[in-house]
Amino acid sequence: MIQLHSPLLLASGSPRRKEILQQAGFNFEVNTKSVEEIYPADIPLAEVPAYLANLKAHSFKEESRSKIVLTADTVVILGSEILGKPNDAKHAFEMLKSMSGNVHDVVTGVCIKFQAQEMLFSDRSKVYFKSFTDQELHYYIDRFQPLDKAGAYGIQEWIGMIGTEKIEGSFYNVMGLPIHLVYRELSRFKA
Repeated sequence: MIQLHSPLLLASGSPRRKEILQQAGFNFEVNTKSVEEIYPADIPLAEVPAYLANLKAHSFKEESRSKIVLTADTVVILGSEILGKPNDAKHAFEMLKSMSGNVHDVVTGVCIKFQAQEMLFSDRSKVYFKSFTDQELHYYIDRFQPLDKAGAYGIQEWIGMIGTEKIEGSFYNVMGLPIHLVYRELSRFKA
C-alpha cells in the first residue's frame, strides 16, 4: 500500500467511488462542489469524461495547493450517443431497453491535481448485456436506485449480476473508477 505525502481529497459524491477507494486502502476525505457539466459539442464522445473530470478538478484549485485532488466522470456510450444519468424511471427504462442485447462502452475520465501537477487519463471498458425482459427491467428500476448512475445501472447490482455476459476491460472502471490506473498514478505521490 502506498503512503501519500499529502492528504487525498475525493472530489466526488459517488458512493461507488468512495467504496472503491476505501477497498483499495486509501485514507481520504470527500468534498463536492456543484459544477455545470457542459462540454463542447464537437468533442469526441470518449473524451467527454476526461474533459468533465478536468473541469471538476479546476473548481478545487484552492484545495489542490495542499491536497491531492481526485475527480472523475463516467459515461456510457451506446453507438453514437452518450447515456448520462436518467431523468426519471421512464427514462431509465428507455436507456436500459436500448442497451438490452447490445454492447456498450463505459468510459471513466480521471483527473488528479496537486499544486502545479495534473494527471488526466481515461479508461474504457466494453460491456455485453443479455436481452432483458421488460419485467426484469421494471424489477431492477423499482428495487434499486438507477437515477444517479450513468446509463441507469450499476454493474455491481442485480442487473449487472444477471445481465452482464462479458466485460472487456476493468470491472471497476464500469463501476465508476479505474482503480488500477488511479493506484498507479497516485504512487507518484509517495511519502
